[in-house]
Amino acid sequence: MDLTTIPLWILFTILIIFFALSAFFSGSETALMALNKYRLKHLAKNNIGARKALELLQQPDRLIGLILLGNNLVNIVIIQLATLIGLRLDGNTGIAIATAILTLALLIFAEVTPKTIAALRAEKIAFPAAILFIPLLKIAFPVVWLINIVSNFFVRLFGADPSKDNLKTELNHEELKSIVKDSDSTFHHHHKNMLISVLDLESSTVEDIMIPRPDIVGIDLNDDWSEIEQQILYSNFTRLVVYKNRLDQIEGIIHLRRLLQHIHEDKLNRETLIKSMVPAYFTPDATPLTTQLLNFQNEKKRIALVVDEYGEIMGMVTLEDLLEEIVREVSGSITPFEIKEIDKDTYLLNGSMHIRDVNRQLNIELPTNGPKTLNGLILEQLETLPTIGTTTLINNYPLEIRKIENNTVKNLIIYPPVNRNS
Repeated sequence: MDLTTIPLWILFTILIIFFALSAFFSGSETALMALNKYRLKHLAKNNIGARKALELLQQPDRLIGLILLGNNLVNIVIIQLATLIGLRLDGNTGIAIATAILTLALLIFAEVTPKTIAALRAEKIAFPAAILFIPLLKIAFPVVWLINIVSNFFVRLFGADPSKDNLKTELNHEELKSIVKDSDSTFHHHHKNMLISVLDLESSTVEDIMIPRPDIVGIDLNDDWSEIEQQILYSNFTRLVVYKNRLDQIEGIIHLRRLLQHIHEDKLNRETLIKSMVPAYFTPDATPLTTQLLNFQNEKKRIALVVDEYGEIMGMVTLEDLLEEIVREVSGSITPFEIKEIDKDTYLLNGSMHIRDVNRQLNIELPTNGPKTLNGLILEQLETLPTIGTTTLINNYPLEIRKIENNTVKNLIIYPPVNRNS
């Protein structure tokens, strides 16, 4: 067939069709490589296009070989057609002009534009393309296989393994947190915060959230029975530690619900109290919160006494404390510590408050890698016993001591941060 006799409009039509094919191959490559691996595995369960895309991406060397084979063949035809059209229009000058126009047209219409659209609409382009590529791969398999044999040889020379699964989705702790944090349009912010809190449990220990030893409420069996009875009747807590003389001499844990029947029958006494106790459960201070959550579940406990390396009691942690770390806000939760706003960005705090709780509620950044309470933080900063009126600067936040009891900071005021550069 003499190509010089073909009408120009037919040649232009064929050229446009091959431009479209070139754009298809270029865009499909970008779309398939831009697919979200996790979303793809999820969609593959119910979407045939996603399933085909997943199948192709499991052997990326074959997919790339097929796409480049098709794209190069199409581009070769485009070059030949453009050369012929240029020759027929204006001889050698036409060929030169056609080459210049062709270079710009291929760059814009067959590369940049389709690849940009594909990157923005990856699924809409990749899924239909994957359905077409599966039969094309079978037809062109001998050529693709030969291309891959040669190219994979050179790939291995650079230390890469082309047979390695490109869709492995193992994530470390920080990578998973980053994915959750970047999912603003996917999750409600409360749900996102809860997921991040669950991930943060692994990096925190029971010491970070425990009730400090001085704040543990318990029953001393050596006290007068009348005092013990009043403590039981008017306690704000459902579970109390029971000890003799000092907190380190733990006798057990009492759930006040166990005493209701004895109270109702007016048979509550020291003996029935002791019989109603359950053994105390202890946990090391360095136990990660994720481990402690599992321990509570396995041991069927809701309260644990935190001990240091010498076995001395440092504090107490409850299941509610752990759950509050996840939920962050517990409606109606009872806490002995309150934050009172006394001026704009100025607050009155209890020295026994956990630094983590203060940071969370006030959205500030006091250091948490040392002492766990405000009192401990101030003592570490001052390196001496505190006095009323003393002010110290920690992470640019002025902290003023307002009340002291038993050489500990009872109340303090935190002021707005100071800009040292001003």
